[in-house]
Amino acid sequence: MAVKKAQMMPTFIYEGIDRKGAKLKGELPARNMALAKVTLRKQGITIKTIRQKKKNILEGLMKKKISTLDITIFTRQLATMMKAGVPLVQSFEIVAEGLENPAMREVVLGIKGEVEGGNTFAGALRKYPQHFDNLFCSLVESGEQSGALETMLDRVAIYKEKSELLKQKIKKAMKYPATVIVVAVIVTIILMVKVVPVFEELFTSFGADLPAFTKMVVNMSQWTQKYWFVLIIVVGFAIAAFLEAKKRSKKFRDLLDKAALRAPIFGDLVYKAIIARYSRTLATTFAAGVPLIDALESTAGATNNVVYEEAVMKIREDVATGQQLQFAMRVTDKFPSMAVQMVAIGEESGALDAMLDKVATHYENEVDNAVDGLTSMMEPLIMAVLGILVGGLVVAMYLPIFQMGSVV
Repeated sequence: MAVKKAQMMPTFIYEGIDRKGAKLKGELPARNMALAKVTLRKQGITIKTIRQKKKNILEGLMKKKISTLDITIFTRQLATMMKAGVPLVQSFEIVAEGLENPAMREVVLGIKGEVEGGNTFAGALRKYPQHFDNLFCSLVESGEQSGALETMLDRVAIYKEKSELLKQKIKKAMKYPATVIVVAVIVTIILMVKVVPVFEELFTSFGADLPAFTKMVVNMSQWTQKYWFVLIIVVGFAIAAFLEAKKRSKKFRDLLDKAALRAPIFGDLVYKAIIARYSRTLATTFAAGVPLIDALESTAGATNNVVYEEAVMKIREDVATGQQLQFAMRVTDKFPSMAVQMVAIGEESGALDAMLDKVATHYENEVDNAVDGLTSMMEPLIMAVLGILVGGLVVAMYLPIFQMGSVV
């Protein structure tokens, strides 16, 4: 319910006079008219007129969704403003003006309104849990309490940038082969529907028996022409069922997470990405002064994989009973020896956050190298798939012509 209220927060258009007597016009998001008036009075504005802004239905339909990249850009810009000595409320205004996504601009102005109304920055962020997770809010709260918000925002910005970069690398590895295979399937369907029937008419006019391979392709072409709509419905239903099952069923999501780690080609990439995320998140939260037990709880969710989420929660339980982090990690048998050894050095030297940061950097580089290697390896495999799909059809169509030529 809180999420819906935050998303549906109305905007008020006002005209007034500030303390110096200058006329002002502007917009202010607030929960209701009374809160909007209170906020403006706190800013020293004498209100002449104020009214609720009407919502444009077309604008609402065309509004872009807020992505993690939007949140990352907002965090970096806000951190830069704060480090430059710009006050927090003014920083919100400057950042909001520079945002291209209207939905993100609305969220930033909503946060600004909450802070002006007396709420803390972390409290304002918690009004938008769909965009700012508990980890983000906890780090900001830690920065506010320690009086080093600008430093903490810079750390959060670095964390978000590293996480986004890692996500983009994994998407790059997945997107390239998927795109080529989809294009190959589309080309094959076009050949089956448009090209094969032409050859079929030609072969029928000859009246000769067709080779088995050609007959199979012709039969497939006839089926595709007759039931193409069934094929589209089945594929669409399968995709919709997959997405719905992933959204609603935790067991299905857990199964996918386990399958991702066991995948023959992408499994190693997923594993390295998880270790990088674990190390980066734990390094950031621990360096921010968050207690290790609380930091591990936040890190568990950041792994984005049920196998490692359970492993990290087990580590948290062991650490809570007095075990060292290195021993708890080793017991799970889910972490590489290098990461465990670096954590051991960090615990002994009192520089755990620095060692975890080095582990994160190492595995982020490993992911980068793995993506490049995977792309190089996938190219010949993709060419082979294209050769089998398209080349197989071409051979099937020309086999009868070759047989006729040998008879002649």
